[in-house]
Amino acid sequence: MKFLFQSFILVLVFSACGGSNSTTTSDKKIFKYNQSKNIESLDPAFAKAQNTIWATHHLYNGLVELNEQLEIKPAIAHSWEASEDGKTLTFYLRNDVYFHDHQLFEGGKGTQVTAQDFVYSLSRIIDDKVASPGSWIFKDRLVEENPFTAPNDSTFVIQLKAPFLPIMGILAMQYCSVVPQKIVEHFGEDFRKNPVGTGPFKYKNWVEGQALFLEKNPNYFEKGLPKLDGVKISFIGDRKTEFLEFKKGNLDFLSGIESSFADELLTKEGTLQEEIAQDVNSIQMPFLNMEYLGFYMNNKENSLSNKYLRQAMNYAIDKELMLKQLRNSVGKAAHSGFTPKGLPSFDANIKGYSHDVEKAKQLLAEAGYPKGEGLSEIVLKTNKDYSDLCKNLVEQWKDIGINVKMEIEESGTLREMIKQGKVSFFRASWFADYPEAENFMACFYSKNPAPPNYTQFKNEQFDELYEQSLLEADDTKRYDLYHQMETILIEEAPVIFLFYDETSMFSRKNISGISKNAIKLLDLKRVDKE
Repeated sequence: MKFLFQSFILVLVFSACGGSNSTTTSDKKIFKYNQSKNIESLDPAFAKAQNTIWATHHLYNGLVELNEQLEIKPAIAHSWEASEDGKTLTFYLRNDVYFHDHQLFEGGKGTQVTAQDFVYSLSRIIDDKVASPGSWIFKDRLVEENPFTAPNDSTFVIQLKAPFLPIMGILAMQYCSVVPQKIVEHFGEDFRKNPVGTGPFKYKNWVEGQALFLEKNPNYFEKGLPKLDGVKISFIGDRKTEFLEFKKGNLDFLSGIESSFADELLTKEGTLQEEIAQDVNSIQMPFLNMEYLGFYMNNKENSLSNKYLRQAMNYAIDKELMLKQLRNSVGKAAHSGFTPKGLPSFDANIKGYSHDVEKAKQLLAEAGYPKGEGLSEIVLKTNKDYSDLCKNLVEQWKDIGINVKMEIEESGTLREMIKQGKVSFFRASWFADYPEAENFMACFYSKNPAPPNYTQFKNEQFDELYEQSLLEADDTKRYDLYHQMETILIEEAPVIFLFYDETSMFSRKNISGISKNAIKLLDLKRVDKE
């Protein structure tokens, strides 16, 4: 009944409009995909989770955006420049960008975007009354007074306290999308379900918990885009059911896999199963997410404070076998430190931890626990989604004499326990907020709280290198600083380096133009449907 109801709504929402020559709904190119978690808001100031990030990306634009290579490209700003000291960023705006048509605008027509709209929009992010979860992006970065100004309608200026190279990547985040002050102030908190942006698609209807409908923005400033007539986002909570709907052709796109259907979709080598391949395209690429197990480094009385024990636990793991057995070879073993593949600074030549059982046994003896003798049971905390992976690791450690007990916690509870330093050993991951290795190295900068420094790692040399990297404008020199930091992390082993994640996306054969990027951003403006 649920799917029949959604289909009925689809017919209502995308009914023909604009006169007798309009095409019928069946002729329209509607791109259908699912989000297993409900969307709570369509206000970009609250675009924290992936489901919200994707939806807001369809609806809004910012000053700049990222291309498939994660390079900064113009969006509403056609150009920009930085002052000699790196503290002043000046953006020059296009004059052909308009907000979506809305009845609250004069004549129902969307108004032109000006620099003042960006002053308002970015000021919302740091406004305590708005309470945006994205406020951290500008934390301690901006001057105290008037950090955002508009000298004229087409010029927008940001004043920083100090140079910060990753700022351009931050400005490409959905938090920094432009919104119309008139509409936001009219709806207040209800702007979450009355979104008005500048994006390739505009809001049509939202049946919360069931489906969200977007339609083509005919006034979009990138000429010839979008190619689709609309987007339907359903909210099927069960991933197995989602897969079955995709398999039947009721969804055009599927993102990610899980154990309940992985073997039906992929072989153990990571290729499409033969019976699926004739109807489906597979899209796989690096994903800027690092999966790891963390050690709480602020407890010197714990056995895990022993560096050689942590190193032994790293060497004991056969990561390739783990990925093949549990993830159908999706992901790459983390042999080169903490920064994942997909970033420009990634260096496969950095020598991290390979699978070496004899080395693991040697280090275990150096730690004072030959064959595990005298070593107390270690407790590893995880959530249910990663229980199979952690069971696999527990068995591998057992082979060299390390006894690890796995305990399952609810995700939110575990996150809070880690934040408060109440867990000695835990499963975690870090997904790039912006495409710069600094974002991953920040996880070990001692002056950072948890998050991002969940391990409470503290190393004076690491901190010095990190602070140098923030001021280094030359890419080659900055990357070298990152590599030096990686070497320290490998030596000190505050984490078990597991794997660099990969994006696994699948589309029907009649879909083309899916964006391939390492931040797993679904960009539909160039997507077409035959």
